[in-house]
Amino acid sequence: MKRRDFFKSAGLVGLASVFGREVFASVNSAESMLVQSSPDLVAIMGGEPEVMLIRALKELGGIQQFVKKGQKVVIKPNIGWDRTPELAANTNPELIAALIKQCKSAGAKEVLVFDHTCNNWQKCYQNSGIEKAVIAAGGRMVPGNDESMYREVDLPKGVNLKKTKIHEAILDCDVWFNVPILKHHGGAKMSITMKNLMGIVWDRQFFHGHDLHQCIADIATYPKRPALNFVDAYRILKSNGPQGKSEADAVILKSLLVSRDYVAVDTAAIKMFSQVKPTDLKDVRYIELAEQLKVGTQDIDKLNVKKVKL
Repeated sequence: MKRRDFFKSAGLVGLASVFGREVFASVNSAESMLVQSSPDLVAIMGGEPEVMLIRALKELGGIQQFVKKGQKVVIKPNIGWDRTPELAANTNPELIAALIKQCKSAGAKEVLVFDHTCNNWQKCYQNSGIEKAVIAAGGRMVPGNDESMYREVDLPKGVNLKKTKIHEAILDCDVWFNVPILKHHGGAKMSITMKNLMGIVWDRQFFHGHDLHQCIADIATYPKRPALNFVDAYRILKSNGPQGKSEADAVILKSLLVSRDYVAVDTAAIKMFSQVKPTDLKDVRYIELAEQLKVGTQDIDKLNVKKVKL
């Protein structure tokens, strides 16, 4: 089997396993073209990042359902690492650019993009390709490297994490979107939507010293939730996460998962990931812990799921 054929097969098998074999039905059929009302989760397979994003938003009623004219919008990708896009350590810059353009088309006053990076923030922004893509699309990058940019909030539903400092961009915006890449992570096992929330807080060391998984579940109780979570599974990091060592650690799936429910979309993403590298959902403890805190549901079979193969 050729390398590109393996990538294609892996992605198709992954979606079939998560959402059932009907995902392969032609999108040209009359039945599959019917737009379901208010899907809980949208799964798109087989397109380029911008094409998949536009189709996902269409299934959800359009960007106007989430962004209104004159609003201040924030997009939170994963830009934590000084790595190029080919290494799949950071969110795909094409996906971020596409989302900015959609927000601007809806009349957003401004669109800010940031992350509290692990490596030098300027190198991460530049070498990830995200800074260039954001500027070209009409957005604005803001740093996240100074404690003065963060303000303390209470997390009354948290178990270990009762307070934390959150970036002012999130606190002051009208609407925000969470856009992580799907990848392996040495400590948390998987990095998806809830793990990406560690990039909106200042003191990440507290997480590592007070049960990482519980703290990830705790931060997910923060009430100002993203309007949508977009899981970038165009190119995923299957091993040596969170940074990756070489392009051999990356696999192209050409997929996108979208939901407001952290737990549901992380569950779906892990099941998709498992088709490339077997992963036990139970090992990603923050999923169950977040469900116990009523953040969302793992039972995606009971959700209204819209599946599209492009």
